[in-house]
Order: sequence, then C-alpha cells, then structure tokens
Amino acid sequence: MAAPKVAVVGAGVIGLSTALCIAETCPSCSVMVLSDQFSPNTTSDIAAGMLIPHTYPGTPIHVQKQWFKETFTYLFAISNSAEASEAGIHLVSGWQVFKNTPKEELPFWSDVVLGFRPMSEAELQKFPQHRFGQAFTTLKCDCPPYLLWLEKRLKATGVQMYTRKVADLWELHSEYNIVVNCAGIGAHQLVGDEKLFPVRGQVLKVHAPWVKNFIRDGDGLTYIYPGIHRVTLGGTREKESWSLSPDPGATKGIFDRCCSLEPSLQGAQDIKVKVGLRPSRQCVRLQREVLSQGGVKLPVVHNYGHGAGGFSVHRGTAKEAARLVGECIAALQGSSLRAKL
Repeated sequence: MAAPKVAVVGAGVIGLSTALCIAETCPSCSVMVLSDQFSPNTTSDIAAGMLIPHTYPGTPIHVQKQWFKETFTYLFAISNSAEASEAGIHLVSGWQVFKNTPKEELPFWSDVVLGFRPMSEAELQKFPQHRFGQAFTTLKCDCPPYLLWLEKRLKATGVQMYTRKVADLWELHSEYNIVVNCAGIGAHQLVGDEKLFPVRGQVLKVHAPWVKNFIRDGDGLTYIYPGIHRVTLGGTREKESWSLSPDPGATKGIFDRCCSLEPSLQGAQDIKVKVGLRPSRQCVRLQREVLSQGGVKLPVVHNYGHGAGGFSVHRGTAKEAARLVGECIAALQGSSLRAKL
C-alpha cells in the first residue's frame, strides 16, 4: 500500500508528542496534526509542566512508572543539551511538605526523580505548619516554549499542521488511513466519552525571580513552581466545572496560601490569572478501536484523559500510542496484501 496517512487530532503536549513519536517510529507515514487550537491557546499552555506524577486509580502502577521514567529520561537528555533553553526544559529542586506523615513515605516515582530523600529537621523549620517533607530534584517544561519546540521538531520531520475543528472522527475516513485522538477534554464531545470530566484549574503566573525552589503541599492544592521567566502559583481542583472565567476569590485564596508557604511572594509582580480544564478520567484512555460504517473501516488510536499528570507521562504515552499506530499499519498492510492475492 502507499505511505499510510495518519491524522493526529489535538495540538497540546499529548498531540504534538504523539505525532513526533509516530513520525520517528514510522518514517514511511505521512503525519498531519489537526486542531482548532495551537499554542499559546491550549490547556497545556496553562499547565505548570512539572514532572511530579499524578496517580491514575485505573492504571497499574508499574505502567504509570514506565510512562514517567520514559518521559523523565527523554526530557533529562534535552535539559542536558544545547536545546534546553529553546525547549524550556530545566532541572528544579525543592520540597513536597505534609502536615501529617503520608501513608506512603516513598512514592512509586521516588527512584526516577533525582536525589529523593526525607527532609531534615533543619529544612522543615522553613515550614512550621508541616511535620514531614520530601526533598528532590525534578524537571519542568515551560510552556509555550516546549510546545513551540515540539512544533519545530515536527516540521523538521515533515509533519504538517492544520487549523481545523474536527467534529466527528469519521469525517476523516476518506482522507486518512489512521486517526489518533489526542483531543484532551475535547474528547468528551468528539467521541462522547462520559467517563471523561473536567477538573478546573486556576493558577497565577507571577514575576518573582528570587524564587528558585519548588514547594508543593502534599495535598496537591497549593504549589509554587518556578519557571525560567515566571513562577506558577496554584491552584484549584474543581471537578465537573467547565468555567474558563477567572474567579477573584480563588485568586486571593491561591495567593494567600502560597504566601504562607513562601512569604517572600508578597513582593511578586505582574500577576496574571490563567484557567484550564484538566481532561480527567480514572485512567488514561490509550487503546485501539476500529470505527466502521457501511463496510468501511477506520482504525483509531485513542490517547487522552491524562488529567493533571499529562506533562509527567506525555512521552511515555506517546511512545505507546505510536506502537499502537504501528500495529494498525501492520493490520492495514496485511489486509491490502490479502486483497491482492
């Protein structure tokens, strides 16, 4: 058969990294990215981009750890290269603090990040309201730079990008051999996934260049993540809220909570409020499906539903999606061969 045509729907961190993995592993493919929004207007542009995994209750821990490890290894290599600054990838050290000792003192990812250890009594004096803490070094992806770097890599490998609103995956069946669904929260409507729900997140992006260490409250609600140019302060986790309008009460709550962890933030300047909808479900949907109408078949690979943890596992899930695309291509080539016999 001719070079398979693959459409990737969605241009957030999941869509772009999936398209790149497909282009790298299936060089004979013709890959296109279709999305109604590109950076800086995606949910990924609002995310802090910290590599601290979110746990998916419906996904085996060893699978989540593999995804995280592959992502960390990939980004660590970029952070150690001349591309680091352009790609917005950097190492950042800091603390995760708890008011009470957590049941799990060693999270599943503790041996993937660098230098993971319990905090000393002296370090904990910085956080008088907290009794236990973990210190480690991880990676952060600044956006939009990382998404723009991925777009540049895609163009260099011959992947084309088109602004297009896809209302139904089936509308692509006459133009493409395989469709990859990386629509994030858009999959709720695109494929009618009732298991997918938004978790609204409001964050502040501030100018506070003296803040060099990340600080995360173990409850996951309050966090301070320093980037190259701005510090992200968070946050909120509001299930089933579709509102993209900033909430002034939440802004004050986030700022006050972050200042209680890091009082120097009182001097932060140029506060910008951002809101995004995390595409959440019990587990990432990463699977093959065949759509068919009137005897015509369209192979689909789904890769969405990463919730708050998309950046932490994006490369690992992209590699798996690319492997599933490879299976679809093999099946297509097998059926085209059988048709010729």
